[in-house]
Amino acid sequence: TCSFPRALKLTATNTCGLRCFTKCSPRAENCMDEAARELVRDWLIRASHDLQAARTLAAGKEPLLDTAIYHCQQAAEKAVKGWLQSQDDPFPKTHDVEELVAQAAKLHGNFKQFAKAAAVLTPYVSAFRYPGGGSDEPMPSPEEFDEALQHAKTIYDFVLSLLPTEARP
Repeated sequence: TCSFPRALKLTATNTCGLRCFTKCSPRAENCMDEAARELVRDWLIRASHDLQAARTLAAGKEPLLDTAIYHCQQAAEKAVKGWLQSQDDPFPKTHDVEELVAQAAKLHGNFKQFAKAAAVLTPYVSAFRYPGGGSDEPMPSPEEFDEALQHAKTIYDFVLSLLPTEARP
């Protein structure tokens, strides 16, 4: 039982005790339990794998830029979902990076700087994946891929910078 009567109102996780408030106040580095950290790490590991896949697919003798650019979109999506998970903020089942970044910006205003990047990345979930996927070009250009990779990497790195070390991959 709690010996601090206001603890339930003060803790980020609605757990009991002054010790929990100190550990889990909004200014504290870590408000996640181990299960939550594992889930956040899983999102970010998968985002990292998408970045690695994008680079690998783009680097071959015959680059697969259509698939590589899709992985850029996926990396950004998973990174933002990982951060939202770290904040215990439920997110919709969506591939819309713009929507996810806007949701994250409500909790942390610095996400607003990624609105344009999210707008660039969101269409790549399908633009080159399927015939008639919404792109006028049959394949992305190397410059288009480079821009998408930079956007995805920047979002991923920003998310990592917000998380406590133990929640990072």
